[in-house]
Amino acid sequence: MHLRFTEEELGTLVEMVSLAAEVASWNERPGSEEGLAAYEALEDKVLEKAKHAGLGEHVDFDEEKQRHHLSQEYQEGSFYQQCYDEFRNEVFWEELVIRLADRDLARAIGLAAWEKLSEEARRAQTQDIEKRYWEEFSKNGIERVAVIFPHAEG
Repeated sequence: MHLRFTEEELGTLVEMVSLAAEVASWNERPGSEEGLAAYEALEDKVLEKAKHAGLGEHVDFDEEKQRHHLSQEYQEGSFYQQCYDEFRNEVFWEELVIRLADRDLARAIGLAAWEKLSEEARRAQTQDIEKRYWEEFSKNGIERVAVIFPHAEG
């Protein structure tokens, strides 16, 4: 198969493939190695072709890993990096809200009852709690978050 891209389209493809490989690299589940290797191999192939097609100043080669990657300078101003940063930010806040709401629900109904609930049932019961946390974090970030250690731990 042969595809033809404008320089702009090639730049977009390079960013898309790099973004996908970056997100995939966070997968640490057992058995994910093969999928990650496939993403990295495709990223390397696309970046190598892009390097020879006019985007050479944006692509570096890592001798240690024997793979191409986007240069640090290019990443810093790229749409790809904006997307990745926004994704990580949103995942952080969403996970924090869900985990705190789940903790509050488990404390209220007991761990045994909480474990019997499906994910959908948990979300249904924590909607108000999640909303309260979203409002708090939207207004104050983590400014008012505190960790209270048990007396035995300091």
